[in-house]
Amino acid sequence: MSRRAPRFCAPLALALGAALAAPLVLAPPAAAADPYTVTPLRFTVRAGDRSCTVDADLYRPAGTDRDHPAPAVLGTNGFGGSKSDGSTDSIGKAFARRGYVTLVYSGLGFGRSGCLVSLDDPEIDGAAASRLVDFLAGERAADDGTTADFVTLDAPGDPRVGMIGGSYGGAVQLATASVDHRLDALVPMITWHDLAYSLAPNNTVGAGDVPGVFKWQWTNGFYLIGEGQPLLQPNLDPSRVNSLTCLHFVTEACRTVHTLNSGRFPADRTAELLAFARRVSPVSYLHRVRTPTLLVQGQADTLFNLNEATATYRTLHAQGTPVKMIWQSWGHSGGRAGPGSGELDLVTGDLEAGYVGRRVLAWFDRHLRGHTRTDTGPAFAYRRDWITDPDRAYATADRLPGLTRTFHLSGDGRLVDRRSEVVPGARRYTNRPIPTSHSESSLAGLLGLSDGPPRDTRGTHLAWTSAPLPRPLDVVGAPRATLRVHSPQAERTQDSADAAGKLVLFAKVYDLAPDGTRTLVRRLVAPVRVPDVTRSFTVTLPGIVHRYDTGHRLRFVIAAGDGAYFGNQGTKPVTVVSTPGDTGVLRLPAVTS
Repeated sequence: MSRRAPRFCAPLALALGAALAAPLVLAPPAAAADPYTVTPLRFTVRAGDRSCTVDADLYRPAGTDRDHPAPAVLGTNGFGGSKSDGSTDSIGKAFARRGYVTLVYSGLGFGRSGCLVSLDDPEIDGAAASRLVDFLAGERAADDGTTADFVTLDAPGDPRVGMIGGSYGGAVQLATASVDHRLDALVPMITWHDLAYSLAPNNTVGAGDVPGVFKWQWTNGFYLIGEGQPLLQPNLDPSRVNSLTCLHFVTEACRTVHTLNSGRFPADRTAELLAFARRVSPVSYLHRVRTPTLLVQGQADTLFNLNEATATYRTLHAQGTPVKMIWQSWGHSGGRAGPGSGELDLVTGDLEAGYVGRRVLAWFDRHLRGHTRTDTGPAFAYRRDWITDPDRAYATADRLPGLTRTFHLSGDGRLVDRRSEVVPGARRYTNRPIPTSHSESSLAGLLGLSDGPPRDTRGTHLAWTSAPLPRPLDVVGAPRATLRVHSPQAERTQDSADAAGKLVLFAKVYDLAPDGTRTLVRRLVAPVRVPDVTRSFTVTLPGIVHRYDTGHRLRFVIAAGDGAYFGNQGTKPVTVVSTPGDTGVLRLPAVTS
């Protein structure tokens, strides 16, 4: 069964655009006498097979000239934004105040920049950003003849330059570094590793080319923003119009969204979908990235969860690229930010006041200013929201935590510590082709709407619950669950040429307080399209940072559906059998307090 994409009205498109364009900040106040000048510039660049106009602002600190050059920072907007939105504009101001030559620009297809939206394709968006690096190197002029001979050079044609930005403005940094090795430092924030996972995740380990479960709310929200650009930017450059069937995206992006919305996954179309989504994602080109990278990802993020940054971190680290990672609180789904939180806050421009801001400044001091003695911090840091003192909220480690705590899924619905405690039993629920639960917080929070409490409909899920914990349990990272389910109906459809017939389920973890309050940790779920229902399979849940306090209980749930996703085709009863010799397990990355 397929679900038709929802129709959005123009005011909602405008609201979505405003919300998704500002992943870093809201709107910073203008300073009365800032020590820099701002010059609007336009660049005509070749990007892929098109000529594009890039709209930019150059922030030049007072006193910088040929004899007194300064390193540069390059930044661009989140999806649907522009150089003038709060988050991008604040990058220019914040770093120009600190003596960096800063160039902020509207990404291709947004603001007043030309060409189609191409999802941060290295050969298009990365190539366009590389032409801006040429400008900072003094190798080319803006369209009005403006040149830059006041940027520090590592060599002729090679400027000292870093990049910073969030979400859509995060992935473009990695895309640019993959085609231009002159970049000296990157700070990608709350961005993706693999769009195939982001938009249609399959959290089954080793799923291969089995497509994931369509995250329709987020995907169609972004698609609406892209296709609704005339509402946000009237009088568009003709280079930003594709065709009547795909107005403002590159054709491959439209085909991908149309395939996902169809609810069908035939092998040939699915292969095309996965190939395009991965080609424009860091997963396909990180092997070419050698630029020192500080990854910042948000714990409150149902769009790009912590697993995305973790995959990028592990790839860069394994190949020897200098890389460090921070898991801050806020992401696309909310979280703490603003004065007094200790989180990155560019509204005031006071980066020194928060842990993440200080780490960013140190990263640029080391790699752009050449301060070789500057400590750039530990390999890994994460915010603990159960600690209210912002000066103590971040814990650090020299490596990612491993899976150290194991629970077994007993046939009586308990999570038990030892396999010998498993009670034999068979439990059953029914998968249905309609949403049977509501977990993910996605667009509602961004639009300021109330998102109801997570819920699971009776008879459409199974739960396993631990005994009250005798001491706090801190979980830092991605839990893993190994399961085996029985479903004759799913067995009959899983070998179809259309992968949509395979069994879909959703795994998640709750925190149950002694008073009965139930919290879905960060409202995160792990969608699974089971490759082979006759075999056991392992699910990697989204990464979390969470403390289960003394007396609280851990609950693990598998559910039939979720309102933020397309689910099963047809009704499929599912049975989970537990015996001491054959039981599911839940493994947690538990750390010592």
